[in-house]
Amino acid sequence: MRLGVNVDHAATLREARGTVYPDPVVAGMLCEWAGCDSVVVHLREDRRHIKERDVFLLSEALKVPLNLEMSTSTDIVTYALYIKPQQATLVPERRKELTTEGGLDLINNYQKTERVVKKLQEAGIKVSVFIDPSRRQIEKAKKMGADHVEIHTGKFADAKLDTQKNKELQKIKDAAKIAKDKGFFVAAGHGLNYDNIADIVKIKEIEELNIGHAIVARAVMVGIVSAVQEMKSLMQLKTVSQKKVKGS
Repeated sequence: MRLGVNVDHAATLREARGTVYPDPVVAGMLCEWAGCDSVVVHLREDRRHIKERDVFLLSEALKVPLNLEMSTSTDIVTYALYIKPQQATLVPERRKELTTEGGLDLINNYQKTERVVKKLQEAGIKVSVFIDPSRRQIEKAKKMGADHVEIHTGKFADAKLDTQKNKELQKIKDAAKIAKDKGFFVAAGHGLNYDNIADIVKIKEIEELNIGHAIVARAVMVGIVSAVQEMKSLMQLKTVSQKKVKGS
């Protein structure tokens, strides 16, 4: 299972005081050195944290893939076509939201999303769509020709009661299996942290976790290299455990 580290919140700290530090570009390079498999940034329409400068420098500096989270806004798409990251992940975006609040609705936004998917793919960019764990959304993703799907895990992560958590976990399991059966590379993310990934890592169809806030928050305490390595260790321990059970 691969780990993509979102370094948006290194930029959030920078913007909180209007300084030039901490630099999300340096954060991304340190995550790469620590062993992450990709670096993720979300260039929002309001540029609240990540800026074009950050995306450009990361695209030049990284050896691991850069995954650019983005809306289907014309200026963002134009910039993505200029930078040409290895991957673009299409996400919904509302100006007043604190963070992404759900998956992209491919049913009600099919035509525009499909046009953006094709445009990015024509430029050689792999395209992922960030969607809720829903069969209908996965079917729309397949129809429009997306390369990857990323399953939104926010409701699972936010669940307070075990019954609610188990219900949301089952939705993720079912969606991951459906997506895998349809030939997708399956990722998952949103709200995942050092405590709740144990259940997600057990889902064999999920090939990548994209985690940001928890890692940057942990980095404040132990440093970003240790924070990334701790997360990778938790993921690898679970994977090794599954292999042993399967082989026994």
